Amino acid sequence: MAPNETLQVEKHSIDFVPHSERYGKARGLFPIWFTVNANMLTIATGAVAVALGLPLAWAIVAAVAGHGIGAVFMAAHSAQGPVLGIPQMIQSRAQFGYRGAVLPLVLVVLMYLGYIASGAVLAGNALAELLGWDVDVSIVLTTVAATVIAIFGYRLMQVWVNAVSWVTAIAFAVLTIGFFFRNDVGGAFATGEFSWGVFLLAVTLSATWQLTYAPYVADYSRYLPARTSAKATFWWTYAGSVVSSVWMFVFGALLAAAAPEAFGGGSVRFVAEQAGFAPWLFLAIMVLSSLPILAVDLYGAFMSLVTITGALRHARTISKRGRVLTVSLLSATGVLIAILGRGDFLDNLENFIVLLAVVLVPWTSINLVDFYFVRKERYDVADIFNPAGRYQGTDWRAITAYAVGVAVEVPFMSTALYTGPLVEVLGGADISWLVGLVVSAVAFYVLMKRYPVRRGYAPVPEGPELSQARAGAPSPGVPS
Repeated sequence: MAPNETLQVEKHSIDFVPHSERYGKARGLFPIWFTVNANMLTIATGAVAVALGLPLAWAIVAAVAGHGIGAVFMAAHSAQGPVLGIPQMIQSRAQFGYRGAVLPLVLVVLMYLGYIASGAVLAGNALAELLGWDVDVSIVLTTVAATVIAIFGYRLMQVWVNAVSWVTAIAFAVLTIGFFFRNDVGGAFATGEFSWGVFLLAVTLSATWQLTYAPYVADYSRYLPARTSAKATFWWTYAGSVVSSVWMFVFGALLAAAAPEAFGGGSVRFVAEQAGFAPWLFLAIMVLSSLPILAVDLYGAFMSLVTITGALRHARTISKRGRVLTVSLLSATGVLIAILGRGDFLDNLENFIVLLAVVLVPWTSINLVDFYFVRKERYDVADIFNPAGRYQGTDWRAITAYAVGVAVEVPFMSTALYTGPLVEVLGGADISWLVGLVVSAVAFYVLMKRYPVRRGYAPVPEGPELSQARAGAPSPGVPS
């Protein structure tokens, strides 16, 4: 890739990536998903289970189980990218309708803003510790750096990730090894008291961490050639995300169990000191490692917001000026939330992640069932951008399945803001995400089979089927 190409603002946003512009191998997805998880935000989230009182050993089991399960769905979305050649969230138009997709998109934009704020807090803390600057100023500066990367887009993000992936991996390996020499590991395993409720909540946090990547994933596989193996796309994505996430969650749990006061729910200086030498170097690396996830969040928020405004304007592209303004607006909003909410960071983070499951799990379930079991990869991509096409208006079938999925989750929720009536029956466990996943999938599948042509749909001539699947030929008829 030529340097001048890397430093050009990406010309594609929510539109289809032509086959002539596809490049790369599926293995390139591993460093992307490894790097975006190798940061202080993931470590701080991993500490939540221990902070809730769960024994360290069970916190580790919960991390492995939750990430292992949740990443199955996340990586299944990744396999959609080479087939369709469009970003993840605009695919929602095929399920929810051209205008109906605005509902999940608005919720996803709110999710992105929450993650931008959370990442900005920890990135700002790292920079403030490194240089002795004011935390709020540091939050602004780190977010501005990530904003520049997001504005330039996919190519610069890919180059940045590849550049920092090995440095990040080596740095966290040194910090992890240093932890075992500097702390009472045996004592750490003796803390906490097992509770099924807290254990299942910890599993929920880990699984939801992966599920919240669902709106991102195809954004980074859509540039791969259409003939790219679905299996390779799935496994390279899965491996990168699970290896990094489990490692960081376990590291966070270890830190919280061995030194709860020193770690304090996310002290970047304490983490940097685990190496036993040059904490400034590791603080600098943590600042660098925080930029990819911030940039990824801003990039995803930008494309989701453009999908919303595009539906209102009937547009599929955005100017460079519009791109700069949109990303900057999202960045400024995230910074404001970060500065206002950083005082109760760990509690806010826990509640935020659990609440995300309620609104995102039904969406991911509907999207995957439609792609793999209903339409079976057969989409008219041109009509996804056509307000009068086969995906016009609002699809009552997806909206109904989504509403049912959210509704059945509510009684099983357990957060500081709300606890459902069935939580106590289950010993305090939060299994809302699992219930929502299954119920919304079944509801959507049944409705699509019972009503293969939705009410109010006016048939239109088929547009060019740009997805071409992997065979390079037009796909067969596409259900409406």
